[in-house]
Amino acid sequence: MNKLIVTAFFALIVSGYTVTAQMKSTVNKVPVKEEVKKDVNLNQVNVIIDLNKVKDDKVSVTITPPKFTSNEIIYHFPKTVPGTYSSDNYGKLIDELKAFDKNGKELATSKTDTNSWKISNAKSLVKVTYYVNDTFDSESGKGFGKEDIFSPAGTNILEGKNFMVNNHGFVGYFEDKIQLTEIPYNLTILHPAALQGATSLIDIDKSDTVDTFMASRYFDLTDNPIMYAKADIETFYVDDMEIVFSVYSPNGVHTAKDLLPELQKTMRAQKAFLGSINANKRYTVLLYLSDMAKNDAKGFGALEHHTSTTVVFPEAMDVEALGEQLKDVVSHEFFHTLTPLSVHSKEIQYFDYTNPKMSKHLWMYEGVTEYFANLFQVNQGLITADEFYERMSGKINNASTLNDTMSFTEMSANVLIEPYKDQYLNVYEKGALIAMCIDIIIREKSAGQKGILSMMKDLSNLYGIDKPFDDEELFAKITKLTYPEVGEFLNTHVAGKTPIPYEVYFTKMGVSKAKVQVSANPFLKDKSVPFITVNPSTKEIIVLPGTKLNSFMTNLGLKGGDILVSFNDKAYNLDNIYDLIMISQSWEIDDAISVTIERDGVEQIIKGKVKLDFDEEEGCKFTDESKKALNNYWLKG
Repeated sequence: MNKLIVTAFFALIVSGYTVTAQMKSTVNKVPVKEEVKKDVNLNQVNVIIDLNKVKDDKVSVTITPPKFTSNEIIYHFPKTVPGTYSSDNYGKLIDELKAFDKNGKELATSKTDTNSWKISNAKSLVKVTYYVNDTFDSESGKGFGKEDIFSPAGTNILEGKNFMVNNHGFVGYFEDKIQLTEIPYNLTILHPAALQGATSLIDIDKSDTVDTFMASRYFDLTDNPIMYAKADIETFYVDDMEIVFSVYSPNGVHTAKDLLPELQKTMRAQKAFLGSINANKRYTVLLYLSDMAKNDAKGFGALEHHTSTTVVFPEAMDVEALGEQLKDVVSHEFFHTLTPLSVHSKEIQYFDYTNPKMSKHLWMYEGVTEYFANLFQVNQGLITADEFYERMSGKINNASTLNDTMSFTEMSANVLIEPYKDQYLNVYEKGALIAMCIDIIIREKSAGQKGILSMMKDLSNLYGIDKPFDDEELFAKITKLTYPEVGEFLNTHVAGKTPIPYEVYFTKMGVSKAKVQVSANPFLKDKSVPFITVNPSTKEIIVLPGTKLNSFMTNLGLKGGDILVSFNDKAYNLDNIYDLIMISQSWEIDDAISVTIERDGVEQIIKGKVKLDFDEEEGCKFTDESKKALNNYWLKG
C-alpha cells in the first residue's frame, strides 16, 4: 500500500491532519548585483533573536540595519519562500514592530500590507524591534497555502523545550530603491544553555548560550533552518560528507540513535547512486515529532534546503513506520542537491520574495527529484523491480485524477494562482513520470549506456550553482545534450497538452500492463472506505457497525461496534491511530496476532492469525525477455 492510500485513509477517519511533502528550492553563492553596489552602503544587517525572552508565546527580534540615504525604506517579510509554491505571507506572524533612532526615539512606521512596514526618516534609523508568533500550535488543519503555513516551513516557540527557527519567519529584508536581499546578514541567537541548536550554519561564537552565524545574503540565511532542543543529535559520515541528525520527541518516544540505522542506509545508498555529482560537505536533518494529543504541527512531510532538511511527523508512529517514512521523504529532499541546487532558472537564482515569479520547470525540480527518490531504491536494492513498477503505476493512476491536458510548463509558471495551483500535486505524480519517460528515451537511444542521471550531470556541468538558465532555453539545451527524441517529447508532452502514452515507454523496457494482486489494507475497503471509525469524545477506535467486514476482521471474529483497544499488546486510540495504520502495512498472511477488544462493556482478548484479502489492480510486469539487458541498464545501470 503506497503512501497516498495511507494518507487518504487517515483523512477519512481523522480530520485536520495533512501529510505532504514540499521541497525548498536551493541555490547559494550568488555574487552581489552591481546595482546594489551603486545604490546602498554595503555593510551588513545584524540580527538578534532572543529565545530567552518569550512573551505570550512570542520571541523578541532586534534588527540593526545598514545605513540608508533615503527618507523612507520598507521592511518586508516574504510572501512566499522558494519551493513552497503557496502564498504564506510571513508578515502575519509579526507583532509590535517599532523603529528607533540612535537616541532611542521612536520613528514613525506604517503597515502598508500584510508583509510590509514603511519606516519614515530612514536616515536616522538604527534599530527595528518586533515579536514573532509561532505557527505550530495555531494550525487549523484547513490546508496549507490557505490558512496554515506548511509545518516544515513554519515556526515553533515552546519555551524552554523547542524552537524551530525557520529564519524566513523571524527575519525580513529591507527595500530602498531595490530589494536589499544580496547584502550580508550577521545572526546572533541568545538561547538557554540547556537547548542546543542544530544547523548546517557554522557557529562562530563558542559560548553555551550565544550562537553567531554569518550569511552572505538573505537567501543563505533563510536556506539554513535551526532547531533548538535538548541535545539528541547523532553524526555520521558518508564518504567525506558529514550528516547531522537532530530529533525532537516531546514525550521521549523516539531518539536519534533509534532512527539512525535507516537514515544511514538510505543516505549511503543515495550517495552511491549520485556518485561524484554530489559535493556537499555537511548535511543536516532536523526531525520534529508532533504531539498530536495537543495543539501541535499538523503538516507532515519535509521542506528541502541546500544543506539540510526540516521534517515533521507524528510522534505516535512506531520506529519501523517512522523509519520507512524517513527513507522516502528524506531521500526526496536530499536529491534536491542536484536540482534545483546545481540546475535552476533565473527565477530561482534571483527570487523575488515580495512578488514571486515561478519557473516553468517544476517537472525537473520536483519531478526528476521524485523519480530519483524511487529509482535509486531499486538501483541500490532497497526495493524490487516489481515494487518499482508498482510505484510508477500508482503515479499513473494518481496523475489520471488530475488535469492531463494542462501544459506542465504553463502550470508551473502560474502555480500560485487558480486553476493551476490545484494541480500542484501533479509535480510528484506526472512530474516523476515525465522524468521516467525521458530516462527511458535516453536509455533506448544510447543502448543503455546513459540515462536521465547522465543528463542531469551534464546540465550541472553546463550551469552549476552560480549560473542560472533562461526558462525558454532549457529544452533546446537538453535536446543538444541528449537526442532529438527527448526534445520532441518535452515540446509535445511537457510544454504541450498531449497526454503521455505511458505503455509505449514501458514497452521499450520490456514492461507491459498486467493485472497484479495487491494485499488489501486490513482497515480499508476498496482503498477508499474504512472499516473503522473514531469516537471523538473518547478517542476510541471502533469497528463500523452495519458494514460487511473483510477477511481480516471476520477471521478474528470481530463485529461491528467492537472497540479496538490494542493490537499485539500495544494500545491504540485517536492519538496514535496513524501508527496503527502504518504498522498494519507490515502484517503478512498467517502472522500471529493478538487483539484486545471491548464488546458490550466487557474486555476480551482474541488471538489468531492475519488473513488478508487481495485487490486486483492495473499494474505492470516485465514480460519481454528480449529487452532484459536494456531493462537492467534502466533499473541498475
